[in-house]
Amino acid sequence: MSTAVSVRGLRMKYGAAEVLRGVDLEIRRGEIFTLLGPNGAGKTTTIEILEGFRRRSAGEVGVLGTDPEKGSDAWRAKLGIVLQNWRDHGRWGVRELIGHVSEFYDDPHDPDGLLAAVGLTGQAGQRIALLSGGQRRRLDVALGIVGRPELLFLDEPTTGFDPEARHEFHQLLARLAAEDGMTVLLTTHDLVEAEKLAHRTAILVGGRIAVCGTPAELARTVQAPSQVRWVEDGREHVQATDDPSQLAWELHRRFDGPVPGLEIRRPSLEESYLGLIGRAA
Repeated sequence: MSTAVSVRGLRMKYGAAEVLRGVDLEIRRGEIFTLLGPNGAGKTTTIEILEGFRRRSAGEVGVLGTDPEKGSDAWRAKLGIVLQNWRDHGRWGVRELIGHVSEFYDDPHDPDGLLAAVGLTGQAGQRIALLSGGQRRRLDVALGIVGRPELLFLDEPTTGFDPEARHEFHQLLARLAAEDGMTVLLTTHDLVEAEKLAHRTAILVGGRIAVCGTPAELARTVQAPSQVRWVEDGREHVQATDDPSQLAWELHRRFDGPVPGLEIRRPSLEESYLGLIGRAA
């Protein structure tokens, strides 16, 4: 199958409150997919339904070809799950816990290689309770991927990471998706992270998918303008436009050659996201 996750008409009610109002979503195998949305948009509820932790009110859901409400142990073994917070295993050693969890899988990652991949080799013998917040987050990720999952769920995975650790983690995810064919579904509030990491992003607003696509497609959908900068008569000029290529061509013709200081700045995912949320509000 080329599709890892398929969702049609997903609805979820808590009493009279309807949190999800007909979500349609498709995630391809081997894809790094980001789910964005403001607090209360329904991201966590959606993820919990896909993981099989919560029963939906209506709609069709397929995860790795199985309805999560009917998932077997063999199906669950294909999933890797990294929740936003863990509060357990404090007395275990880092290497000890990863080695223990790896024994439950048929073809796990080598624990020592996995420690190196997430930057915890120096803490291999340390008690988990003594790890810093960023180190604990790296351990959570290691536990999520130790069994070589086909689909990995990550909820705010780089919280507490310093810039170097975040960059290394992004490289690790990209490598896992490329080499192991692992599909990654990521929730984050870090728009820069989503733009840098994800192949595609869906924005969930008011219980519905407002827009889905690559960062460039999101920017075009929201129609946030680009900025064109150039220098003329010793002054810098800035003009917002929906067609920066046309404006650049007109400037080229006017200058009859290269345009001094020409710079085209296209809208970022953050600008697109804020514009969409503002329109929805």
